[in-house]
Amino acid sequence: MTRIGLLGGSFNPAHGGHRAISLFAKDALGLDEVWWLVSPGNPLKPVKGMAPLPARVAQAQRVARRAPIRATAIEQQLRTRYTVDTLRALVGRYPRHQFIWLMGEDNLAQFGQWKNWRGIARLMPIAVIARPGYDDAARGSAAMSWLRRFVRSARQSADWTNWRTPALVLLRFRPDPRSATLLRQADPLWHREYEATCVRDPLTRRLIV
Repeated sequence: MTRIGLLGGSFNPAHGGHRAISLFAKDALGLDEVWWLVSPGNPLKPVKGMAPLPARVAQAQRVARRAPIRATAIEQQLRTRYTVDTLRALVGRYPRHQFIWLMGEDNLAQFGQWKNWRGIARLMPIAVIARPGYDDAARGSAAMSWLRRFVRSARQSADWTNWRTPALVLLRFRPDPRSATLLRQADPLWHREYEATCVRDPLTRRLIV
């Protein structure tokens, strides 16, 4: 069984912080690979200011190069809009893989707004990676009030494939100030360099449009 960490997001744009937390999670959880699920459209984020999907995947692939990270737009082919539907589809499509969902503490703070978030927790283990300034919001969230009973020790994180779901582990990571929001503010048109770039998905082998 191949051990895969799944990190979803808009990646608008991907940056070194995404790479750093992915490699940290790989080591902490004993993963073979991390897949970046570049969302065609996040239901909780505004459309305005969202770069085209091919540009976001191209930038993500550039940031991930020479690392055991695959940046994919497989949600576009699966035609899934919500994380719970994407994860169910991936579990069905890749029966020889074991998946763990990776997310930052900022996402845990709003996890209770996601469609069928309890279903996500029952489908696969969740690893939450600390983000500066989000501890209180994450730990006091409605979702965490339910998930708290399923928290596992970080010392056991490498054994996640043996956990019965729901299961959640909190991983402490050194603060990383980089963010996509700050990068967009510094260069709102960052995606223009990819306008003529053809991007092929590493999982589906299809061109991303």
